[in-house]
Amino acid sequence: MCGIFAYIGSKNAIKVVTDGLKKLEYRGYDSAGVAWVNDGKIHFCKEVGRISVLEQELEKFQHEPASVIGQTRWATHGKVTKENAHPHLDNKCSLALVHNGIIENHHELRQQLKAKGISFLSDTDTEVIAHLISSHYEGNLLQAVQKSVIELKGAYGIALTHRDHPDEIIAVAQEAPLVIGIGTNEAFISSDPTAFAFHTRQAIYLSNSEIAVIKANSQQIYNTEHSIEKKLSVLDYDVAEISKGDFEHYTLKEIYDQTQSLRNALLARFLPEYGTALFEELTCDAGELLKVERVLILGCGTSWHAGNVAAYMLEEKARIPVQVEISSEFRYKNPIIPSGTFVIAISQSGETADTIAAVREVKAKGAKVLALCNVAGSTLSREADYTIFLKAGPEIGVCSTKAFTSQVAILSLFTLMMARMRHMSKIEGQDFLQSLLKLPEQVEAVLEQANHIAKIAEQYANYENFFFLGRQYMYPTSLEGALKLKEISYINANGYPAGEIKHGPIALINEDCPTVALCANHTTYEKLLSNLMEIKARNGKILAIAMNKDAQLESICDHVIYIPQTTDELAVIPTTIVVQLLAYFIAKKRGADIDHPRNLAKSVTVE
Repeated sequence: MCGIFAYIGSKNAIKVVTDGLKKLEYRGYDSAGVAWVNDGKIHFCKEVGRISVLEQELEKFQHEPASVIGQTRWATHGKVTKENAHPHLDNKCSLALVHNGIIENHHELRQQLKAKGISFLSDTDTEVIAHLISSHYEGNLLQAVQKSVIELKGAYGIALTHRDHPDEIIAVAQEAPLVIGIGTNEAFISSDPTAFAFHTRQAIYLSNSEIAVIKANSQQIYNTEHSIEKKLSVLDYDVAEISKGDFEHYTLKEIYDQTQSLRNALLARFLPEYGTALFEELTCDAGELLKVERVLILGCGTSWHAGNVAAYMLEEKARIPVQVEISSEFRYKNPIIPSGTFVIAISQSGETADTIAAVREVKAKGAKVLALCNVAGSTLSREADYTIFLKAGPEIGVCSTKAFTSQVAILSLFTLMMARMRHMSKIEGQDFLQSLLKLPEQVEAVLEQANHIAKIAEQYANYENFFFLGRQYMYPTSLEGALKLKEISYINANGYPAGEIKHGPIALINEDCPTVALCANHTTYEKLLSNLMEIKARNGKILAIAMNKDAQLESICDHVIYIPQTTDELAVIPTTIVVQLLAYFIAKKRGADIDHPRNLAKSVTVE
């Protein structure tokens, strides 16, 4: 939530920062602002709306500062107004500050500061930080920040500039992502390193309670007491991956990326002669995995859906009991974690606050945690015992696409490995592996139907309510399909297990509420046909996604989209490509802002 970008160096700092903020708009786009020091004074500009609005206003300024801090906001405390936009200043106008996260004790601090005669101009928790640091400042800015950090509670990333220290920016991280990019006599600060990957690949990831004093030619890292040494990391991003190329939207590019992202997820992670999988990152020995008696999967949103697919697979193939929990609920439980429990935590960004909190809870109870994430150096990858990276490349579109299919692919490999350690035969393992390796070509075959899917989507774009139905593996797939449609088209869409439709939801079926029926499941196909007959009897329109040409299905449904033949569990992936394309083309027809859906942010780093 929210994106910070700052720069210090010899380039046009205002342009570098506004360009960086554009790359972070997926993190929030309610408002944006920048601040800098010029002639011993703080100058700032902030506007409600997109970065383009801010850019127009910045044309009025003639300054060419050497350093600028900026932020694009996703509103938490306070409405979307210019007063609540970042940066925020202290009463003396001596410092400006941008912030990502939530200060949990902001109310208490606000009251304490008001008692000292400090007045507030906004409703934000961020303004509290600016006044708090200013109240501690006696000439040494680092010490003022160190004292303030001790008093702050919550998760936050901060960048600030001070009129007395025009040649430096101070950055602070506490359970929120903040990365320093190091160039030649220049430095960048960003919530996401992809935003400065065009400029430099050298990076320092800040950890909890770490404070960086950043100058163009030096970067010193401190905790609340003394200086510390930090390891320099090298970004492995391909710059082309961060561009949307010839595609109209990042979301569409990332849907098409899935042919390659699936290959990346599978690459060098299988042993065909043994019909099993192998993860170099999973450094525990086989004996530890053989002792696993129960798997607990943690995730939010799309990651939770992937976890539910894995639960079906692990129980069916590896015969291991699985519990899937929504992280935001699990973190407030007093969970029972018996010995033999193995935890899988799933997060594309590796910064999902609720999942990280849930991981800390299970680790405190002695469980081992395997993280599935897409970002090296992320908080989750640092705190888990083991991490398997998705290798999906940067995902810029707010709605997750290629991350989901990569998660399912890796969880399928993990299932294969666990099953082969137990009772699955080599022949069965080889057959399953062959089906997995066909997925990139099958996804390509679905993408070749994009024009056909777009024409069908146009016929459904004016409806305001949808059901997505499926059974077994297609049930979590229906949840994911409904979520994509909700996220980018703002249509009310609900995923249901098809057998539950007659236990209440069928009351909503009529000619104005279409159903997307996920029929790519051999085991439950006949049962699902019966459910569709019930919907048809109530004048509901039906769009089906299926594997087998079937005259009976076509007689029931208004439209049918076919995917290539595969196994029930792996049909999740080509089916998901279809529902992603449907959601995309419906949203486009409705004129929605697909890459930046309202009220949403890509990385949910706050509760």
